[in-house]
Amino acid sequence: MTDKKTLKLPDPSDDDAPPAIKKKGRGWEISDKRLDALHDRAREMRRHSSEAHKALAAKFTGADLGRYTFTRHAVVGSAIVDFNCHNLGMAICIDEPDQNDVLAKRRDKSLETVGIRVMRIKAEDILNDMDAVLERVTAGMRMRIGDKRQARYEHNANNPRQTKPRYDRDGNGPARNTRDQ
Repeated sequence: MTDKKTLKLPDPSDDDAPPAIKKKGRGWEISDKRLDALHDRAREMRRHSSEAHKALAAKFTGADLGRYTFTRHAVVGSAIVDFNCHNLGMAICIDEPDQNDVLAKRRDKSLETVGIRVMRIKAEDILNDMDAVLERVTAGMRMRIGDKRQARYEHNANNPRQTKPRYDRDGNGPARNTRDQ
Protein backbone atom coordinates (compact mmCIF):
# COMPACT_ATOMS: atom_id res chain seq x y z
CA MET A 1 0.00 0.00 0.00
CA THR A 2 1.32 3.47 -0.84
CA ASP A 3 1.38 6.39 1.54
CA LYS A 4 -0.87 9.31 0.80
CA LYS A 5 0.70 12.70 0.37
CA THR A 6 -0.75 15.40 2.56
CA LEU A 7 -0.89 19.12 2.05
CA LYS A 8 1.53 20.96 4.31
CA LEU A 9 0.81 24.54 5.25
CA PRO A 10 3.57 27.06 5.95
CA ASP A 11 4.44 27.81 9.54
CA PRO A 12 2.09 30.57 10.80
CA SER A 13 4.90 32.11 12.85
CA ASP A 14 6.59 33.16 9.60
CA ASP A 15 4.42 36.29 9.15
CA ASP A 16 7.34 38.38 7.88
CA ALA A 17 7.78 36.26 4.77
CA PRO A 18 6.79 38.03 1.55
CA PRO A 19 3.99 36.55 -0.53
CA ALA A 20 4.98 34.44 -3.51
CA ILE A 21 4.84 36.48 -6.69
CA LYS A 22 5.12 34.83 -10.09
CA LYS A 23 5.76 37.10 -13.03
CA LYS A 24 3.39 35.55 -15.54
CA GLY A 25 0.94 37.39 -17.71
CA ARG A 26 -0.85 40.59 -16.84
CA GLY A 27 -0.21 41.49 -13.24
CA TRP A 28 1.82 38.55 -11.93
CA GLU A 29 -1.07 36.10 -11.57
CA ILE A 30 -3.39 38.72 -10.15
CA SER A 31 -6.97 38.55 -11.30
CA ASP A 32 -8.03 41.15 -13.85
CA LYS A 33 -10.67 42.44 -11.45
CA ARG A 34 -8.08 43.02 -8.69
CA LEU A 35 -5.62 44.58 -11.14
CA ASP A 36 -8.28 46.95 -12.46
CA ALA A 37 -9.08 47.95 -8.88
CA LEU A 38 -5.37 48.65 -8.26
CA HIS A 39 -5.16 50.84 -11.36
CA ASP A 40 -8.28 52.75 -10.30
CA ARG A 41 -6.80 53.27 -6.83
CA ALA A 42 -3.51 54.49 -8.35
CA ARG A 43 -5.45 56.91 -10.56
CA GLU A 44 -7.22 58.31 -7.49
CA MET A 45 -3.89 58.61 -5.68
CA ARG A 46 -2.48 60.61 -8.62
CA ARG A 47 -5.48 62.95 -8.51
CA HIS A 48 -5.23 63.50 -4.75
CA SER A 49 -1.49 63.46 -4.05
CA SER A 50 0.15 64.72 -0.87
CA GLU A 51 2.24 67.88 -0.85
CA ALA A 52 5.48 65.89 -0.53
CA HIS A 53 4.50 63.74 -3.50
CA LYS A 54 3.64 66.77 -5.62
CA ALA A 55 6.96 68.44 -4.78
CA LEU A 56 9.05 65.37 -5.66
CA ALA A 57 7.02 64.79 -8.84
CA ALA A 58 7.70 68.37 -9.92
CA LYS A 59 11.45 67.84 -9.42
CA PHE A 60 11.40 64.59 -11.42
CA THR A 61 9.42 66.27 -14.20
CA GLY A 62 11.94 69.09 -14.51
CA ALA A 63 15.04 66.90 -14.20
CA ASP A 64 16.90 65.45 -17.17
CA LEU A 65 17.46 61.84 -16.12
CA GLY A 66 18.25 60.52 -19.59
CA ARG A 67 16.58 57.23 -20.32
CA TYR A 68 15.54 56.77 -16.69
CA THR A 69 12.08 58.10 -15.95
CA PHE A 70 9.97 57.78 -12.84
CA THR A 71 6.28 56.98 -13.11
CA ARG A 72 3.98 58.42 -10.43
CA HIS A 73 1.82 56.03 -8.37
CA ALA A 74 2.73 53.03 -10.46
CA VAL A 75 1.21 49.58 -10.06
CA VAL A 76 3.98 47.01 -9.66
CA GLY A 77 2.64 43.50 -9.14
CA SER A 78 0.06 43.78 -6.39
CA ALA A 79 1.55 46.97 -4.93
CA ILE A 80 1.22 50.66 -5.67
CA VAL A 81 4.49 52.56 -5.26
CA ASP A 82 4.83 56.34 -5.24
CA PHE A 83 7.49 56.44 -7.99
CA ASN A 84 8.79 53.60 -10.15
CA CYS A 85 11.70 53.49 -12.60
CA HIS A 86 11.15 50.39 -14.69
CA ASN A 87 14.54 50.55 -16.45
CA LEU A 88 16.42 50.52 -13.15
CA GLY A 89 14.11 48.22 -11.25
CA MET A 90 13.87 50.87 -8.55
CA ALA A 91 10.89 52.17 -6.59
CA ILE A 92 10.63 55.19 -4.31
CA CYS A 93 8.09 55.13 -1.49
CA ILE A 94 7.24 58.22 0.52
CA ASP A 95 6.69 57.56 4.22
CA GLU A 96 3.63 59.54 5.24
CA PRO A 97 2.94 59.97 8.98
CA ASP A 98 -0.39 58.10 8.87
CA GLN A 99 0.67 55.00 6.91
CA ASN A 100 0.66 51.38 8.09
CA ASP A 101 4.31 50.35 8.61
CA VAL A 102 3.59 46.61 8.71
CA LEU A 103 1.88 46.76 5.33
CA ALA A 104 4.71 48.89 3.90
CA LYS A 105 7.39 46.41 5.07
CA ARG A 106 5.46 43.50 3.56
CA ARG A 107 5.14 45.36 0.25
CA ASP A 108 8.87 46.16 0.27
CA LYS A 109 9.78 42.51 0.82
CA SER A 110 7.49 41.45 -2.03
CA LEU A 111 9.16 43.90 -4.38
CA GLU A 112 12.68 42.95 -3.24
CA THR A 113 11.97 39.27 -3.98
CA VAL A 114 11.37 40.09 -7.65
CA GLY A 115 14.45 42.31 -7.92
CA ILE A 116 13.01 45.78 -7.39
CA ARG A 117 15.05 47.95 -5.04
CA VAL A 118 12.84 50.08 -2.77
CA MET A 119 14.01 53.43 -1.43
CA ARG A 120 12.01 54.90 1.44
CA ILE A 121 11.96 58.68 1.98
CA LYS A 122 10.15 60.55 4.74
CA ALA A 123 7.61 63.14 3.62
CA GLU A 124 8.98 65.76 6.00
CA ASP A 125 12.48 65.33 4.51
CA ILE A 126 11.09 66.07 1.05
CA LEU A 127 9.33 69.20 2.24
CA ASN A 128 12.22 70.47 4.41
CA ASP A 129 15.39 69.54 2.48
CA MET A 130 14.71 68.69 -1.15
CA ASP A 131 18.38 68.95 -2.21
CA ALA A 132 19.47 66.23 0.22
CA VAL A 133 16.64 64.00 -0.95
CA LEU A 134 17.63 64.46 -4.61
CA GLU A 135 21.26 63.65 -3.79
CA ARG A 136 20.11 60.48 -2.04
CA VAL A 137 17.93 59.50 -5.01
CA THR A 138 20.75 60.06 -7.53
CA ALA A 139 23.15 58.08 -5.33
CA GLY A 140 20.60 55.24 -5.24
CA MET A 141 20.24 55.42 -9.02
CA ARG A 142 24.02 55.25 -9.50
CA MET A 143 24.24 52.28 -7.16
CA ARG A 144 21.44 50.51 -9.03
CA ILE A 145 23.09 51.22 -12.40
CA GLY A 146 26.32 49.73 -11.02
CA ASP A 147 24.44 46.65 -9.78
CA LYS A 148 22.85 46.14 -13.18
CA ARG A 149 26.22 46.59 -14.93
CA GLN A 150 27.84 44.03 -12.60
CA ALA A 151 25.00 41.54 -13.16
CA ARG A 152 25.32 41.98 -16.94
CA TYR A 153 29.10 41.45 -16.73
CA GLU A 154 28.66 38.26 -14.69
CA HIS A 155 25.99 36.98 -17.07
CA ASN A 156 28.22 37.60 -20.09
CA ALA A 157 31.17 35.90 -18.37
CA ASN A 158 29.07 32.84 -17.50
CA ASN A 159 27.41 32.64 -20.94
CA PRO A 160 30.09 33.47 -23.53
CA ARG A 161 28.21 32.20 -26.59
CA GLN A 162 25.29 34.53 -25.98
CA THR A 163 27.39 37.70 -26.05
CA LYS A 164 28.73 37.51 -29.61
CA PRO A 165 26.34 38.40 -32.42
CA ARG A 166 26.12 35.96 -35.28
CA TYR A 167 26.40 38.73 -37.88
CA ASP A 168 27.76 42.24 -37.56
CA ARG A 169 26.09 45.29 -39.09
CA ASP A 170 27.85 44.88 -42.43
CA GLY A 171 26.61 41.31 -42.83
CA ASN A 172 30.01 39.72 -42.21
CA GLY A 173 29.88 36.35 -40.57
CA PRO A 174 29.43 32.70 -41.35
CA ALA A 175 27.66 31.77 -44.57
CA ARG A 176 23.92 31.43 -44.30
CA ASN A 177 22.24 28.22 -45.31
CA THR A 178 20.35 28.71 -48.54
CA ARG A 179 18.19 26.38 -50.60
CA ASP A 180 20.38 26.84 -53.71
CA GLN A 181 23.25 24.82 -52.28
